[in-house]
Amino acid sequence: MTELCFATNNRKKTEEVSQMLEGKYKLLTLEDIGCHEELAEDQDTLEGNSRQKAEQVWQKYNISCFADDTGLEVEALNGAPGVYSARYAGPQRRDSDNIQHLLKNMQGQQNRKARFRTSITLILNGEQQQFEGIVNGHITEELKGDKGFGYDPVFVPEGFDKTFAQMSPEEKNAISHRGRAVQKLVDFLKAV
Repeated sequence: MTELCFATNNRKKTEEVSQMLEGKYKLLTLEDIGCHEELAEDQDTLEGNSRQKAEQVWQKYNISCFADDTGLEVEALNGAPGVYSARYAGPQRRDSDNIQHLLKNMQGQQNRKARFRTSITLILNGEQQQFEGIVNGHITEELKGDKGFGYDPVFVPEGFDKTFAQMSPEEKNAISHRGRAVQKLVDFLKAV
């Protein structure tokens, strides 16, 4: 079985993708390959960050891999927080701080349109591919729900009347930006 590294240490994310691959690849985490340093993410686009992380793993560990980066893009804020979503309120990277900062910046805004976007870069035997997943929606005026993470309590996907944080993990994954990008990755890997 071909080994493939997911440039993360999140075992739940790795297991989820592994199930979708139906045994075609053996998925490894960063820890599994002996990578204990923090991968750099200092590019100014989601695509750049996912590419940077995948290239670091490929160059240092010489193993086929993929990496992702996700951002929330709010129309009224000219696409912010975007690539800075995880550290929107500062380097402490706390979800609660980021949400409060977002809601403060959205005060008085009539246009609450937003989208989550995920970029995945795959390096398979030295060849690079990118996949994108997008889900459109809007920002609520207050937090709703206690599931999920990040901006989930203030994001309602298009066609729904509840936030990601009010959905079960299965419900969210079926329509999420990351789920859509991962499905494109899986479809590509199954066809190889």
